[in-house]
Amino acid sequence: MLRYVYASELHNFPKLARTMFRDRADQFKTRLGWDVTVDADGYERDEYDDLNPLYVIWEEPDGSHGGSMRFLPTTGRTMVNEHFGDLMSGPITSPVIWECTRFCLTRGAGSHVAAALMLGGGEIMQNFGVEHFVGVFDARMVRIYRMIGSSPDVLGSTGEGRDQISVGLWHFEPEAAAKVSERAGVPLSRSRQWFDHAFGTAARQPFAKSA
Repeated sequence: MLRYVYASELHNFPKLARTMFRDRADQFKTRLGWDVTVDADGYERDEYDDLNPLYVIWEEPDGSHGGSMRFLPTTGRTMVNEHFGDLMSGPITSPVIWECTRFCLTRGAGSHVAAALMLGGGEIMQNFGVEHFVGVFDARMVRIYRMIGSSPDVLGSTGEGRDQISVGLWHFEPEAAAKVSERAGVPLSRSRQWFDHAFGTAARQPFAKSA
């Protein structure tokens, strides 16, 4: 199932948090060789995890992490603006644009997990009044985004081939939701139930929580 968890609430899901940060270390440090910090517990965390982001996490039946994404509003600090500004014409700062980073899948995760995470992103857009997501992605993700029907508009890139890094902008397309839902094996009604379980059915103000 999909969980929507602010960083300040991760202590309520210790196994989910522990396996998420360890899977991030495995993906970004071990498999991709990125220059990221892994602590003594085997966790990959950075300064943006300290800003009370919202995580969308696919939880496996045993309570462990299957995949996740991290969201922050661009009205505050973001990785894109602070580290990848040279790939854009200027900083992105808007209450209707959120940053999505640390897209992570556990080893052996099926394509349904990536699609389910995209469904979660769509729920955030529809229910929180977000018009676009901005994020950084590498060349390997191009195939995954295309496969699940959620390809971004590329704002800028650096490098070539497998080493290419790009900044992309995603927007919600209602007509694409059914395709992503089918790929995830999750009915749209179930996706909405998971969102409502986290936030309730009443309108909410995003990022009203304190860190």
